[in-house]
Amino acid sequence: MSTSRISLTRYLIEQERIHGTLPPQLRLLLEVVARSCKSISLSVTKGALGDILGATKTENIQGEVQKKLDIIANEVLIEANEWGGHLAAMASEEMDSIHVIPNRYPQGEYLLLFDPLDGSSNIDVNVSIGTIFSVLKKPENTPAVGEADFLQPGSKQVAAGYCVYGPQTTLVLTVGNGVAMFTLDREQGSFVLTQENVQVPEDTQEFAINMSNMRHWAAPVKRYVDECLAGEEGVREKNFNMRWIASMVADVHRILTRGGVFMYPWDKREPNKPGKLRLMYEANPMSWLIEQAGGAATNGQQRILDLQPAGLHERVSVILGSKNEVARVTRYHAEAVK
Repeated sequence: MSTSRISLTRYLIEQERIHGTLPPQLRLLLEVVARSCKSISLSVTKGALGDILGATKTENIQGEVQKKLDIIANEVLIEANEWGGHLAAMASEEMDSIHVIPNRYPQGEYLLLFDPLDGSSNIDVNVSIGTIFSVLKKPENTPAVGEADFLQPGSKQVAAGYCVYGPQTTLVLTVGNGVAMFTLDREQGSFVLTQENVQVPEDTQEFAINMSNMRHWAAPVKRYVDECLAGEEGVREKNFNMRWIASMVADVHRILTRGGVFMYPWDKREPNKPGKLRLMYEANPMSWLIEQAGGAATNGQQRILDLQPAGLHERVSVILGSKNEVARVTRYHAEAVK
């Protein structure tokens, strides 16, 4: 497919024609999500002029203080998606429970999950942030939608993506046939296809992790990072760069663009929690994108997309990116158990 001025709408219609796996209702849902991201992008670019910087006095279900823009982005996504007739319910990282589509609107067959504003600690300092979303099919023969309907492994996703708000606003999407990137043309007001069949290199010399937590990591993670830091003189016999933006969207976008490995592992400060990132809102959609681009994603022991969620806000350890590096870190975890 030529990338000369192909809009998101045209791309989705052509995916429907070529692969026959993109029903019209799902296409319309993705277009509404994209429009929501355009609205959020506009708020982000206003910054202090739009009075959207700073924190509120409220906390989300995770006990994190909400930024003003967290709440705005959450409301934008809910209001834009609840009346279209494509959804049965929505779930957000910022809400305690699911949001069932009100009776006054037609109910569809899809479930939408989202992190309305990932990396919100970066809002006030003007660093890239983003929106992450995941779409599941509502199980059949369930008349009333409930939280249990959302508890599907990531391998059941029918669409996933994110929108990164940086120097450009870029929408990254998969519907199961590879990964495509769209850049927002602000003059036209539409997302335009700028890259498709995105591929993550199998090898890399770049890793992303919060080094300040090194003393809290499990031995396999520390072993991997120590080997990277040893550079040419160490067992890896090559030098590595380290990057950490503290915004999963920005870090994953860099990996999709040029390769690398992203790690947010378990640490001993909260030993009873398997990790920090949310399985349903962050790990599953990002893992599917990475796998669709030829990369890999595990929790250190198994493939993230095979994990069976037990709760809506379940956390997980995440290691994703270039296939060979992810395999190495996962192997180190297996060797530590022996």
